[in-house]
Amino acid sequence: MKDLIEDASGLLNGANAASDGTDRRGFLKVALGTGFAAAALPVTAQSVITTDTEGLTAGEVTVTVDGQAVPVYRAQPAGKTKLPVILVVSEIFGVHEHIADVARRFAKQGYLALAPHLFVRQGDPTKQANTADLIKNIISKTPDAQVMKDLDAVVAWAKENGGDTSRMGITGFCWGGRITWLYAAHNPQVKAGVAWYGRLEGNKDSTINPQHPIDVAPTLKVPVLGLYGAKDTGIPVESVERMKAVLAKGPSKSAFVVYPNAGHAFHADYRPSYVAEDAKDGWKRMMEWFKKHGVA
Repeated sequence: MKDLIEDASGLLNGANAASDGTDRRGFLKVALGTGFAAAALPVTAQSVITTDTEGLTAGEVTVTVDGQAVPVYRAQPAGKTKLPVILVVSEIFGVHEHIADVARRFAKQGYLALAPHLFVRQGDPTKQANTADLIKNIISKTPDAQVMKDLDAVVAWAKENGGDTSRMGITGFCWGGRITWLYAAHNPQVKAGVAWYGRLEGNKDSTINPQHPIDVAPTLKVPVLGLYGAKDTGIPVESVERMKAVLAKGPSKSAFVVYPNAGHAFHADYRPSYVAEDAKDGWKRMMEWFKKHGVA
């Protein structure tokens, strides 16, 4: 639990109440990929990037895993097939408007982007009043093994629905950044990954989090680009340096970019943590990384 709280430490400040008096319930929507979770408020609306759906097919699809319907936000160029595939893994707040917009940004670049609701069995992140409750009630109860299996099912869906999984990448933010490292180790089909400020090490739980990225680093084969902030209080630079040292023993040729002036969640344009210059640079590096490794 301590590790999970530290993982979200960059999101705690200002997350529990809207300073402008806005009723947070007004932000919550029923449809996947709309609105923002209560625990993520207040939203800095002046910074929010909005990508339209012109020329895209975008919205919710469903993947069934062991009888469980898993909602997935899908965005892709309309009418196109044989598309490179990007798995987009959310923060602890789930598949809200920002994550859906990220998927649409990929779709505008010619990708089939899929952002699954990986907490569907544990609960709805939008209904948790604050970050601490969200971590306690949902995140800490979501097993890595379940997440890996759900992502496998999303990949299978992509293959049957216009995606070219021989050109597949994965990216994720915060909680999803950690999952990016783990799924890159789990699925050899992945060509490349980009992890945005995902936790690299911590305490282990045999049923929930039996491994962390640093544990899979020595045998990792998939190249992963880590985008981290030097001012991230939950993921210190020392943790990144330890991960680098272990990765150097393996074959993945993974790499890191650590932004000196960025903290946690610097890509989250809807939050005060957003650092526009570093977010834009990170996006550029991500797209170059995917193209370099055959995800294009």
